[in-house]
Amino acid sequence: MSDNRIEQFRQMVSADPQNELGHFSLGRACLEAGSNKEAIASLQRAIELNPKLGRAYELLAQAMLIVGMRAQAIDVLTRGVPIADQRGERLSRDAMIQSLKTLGSPVPELPSLTQPAKAIGENEVLCGRCGKVGGKLARPPFRNDQGKLIETHVCSPCWQQWLEMGTKVINELRLPLNEPEAQRVYERHMLEFLNLADQAHP
Repeated sequence: MSDNRIEQFRQMVSADPQNELGHFSLGRACLEAGSNKEAIASLQRAIELNPKLGRAYELLAQAMLIVGMRAQAIDVLTRGVPIADQRGERLSRDAMIQSLKTLGSPVPELPSLTQPAKAIGENEVLCGRCGKVGGKLARPPFRNDQGKLIETHVCSPCWQQWLEMGTKVINELRLPLNEPEAQRVYERHMLEFLNLADQAHP
């Protein structure tokens, strides 16, 4: 992750301090760059704005462990495991469970094993972003695998939220979507926002 990209994310959260995705992206970029203290602050802010960001708990715990905040990392992991489990973030859930085991800490009981499955009616989906059963999209938003993935895992209200957030991403990061790299940045933000990053094909 280049310093230029990190600076873009900084400008993004400066322009819109309530942008949970901006704080998450800045935190992830700082973690990748080794700026762990800034990563911790950004990821904590992302969780404050949206406590359901399972992946943010995983990355926050990673940064905390690097700087020696063992007790705080265990607390973050313990809170993050059931959230990631509830939202279907299997990779993050399993990574956090493994971290807790490595640290010798108990793994919390998982709601997926103790609660009955939610009933899903016709023209409804169990939304990966909000975790609720809601109305599905009338049609896939794109004519590719990503479009099908979104149609089957995202409710209509959450898709509308992404359309608003996507406009901010394009404007605040100044993404020329005719360029492949800009398109990849846009898609990465979209999948993270919709909680589909674990399920998307590479």
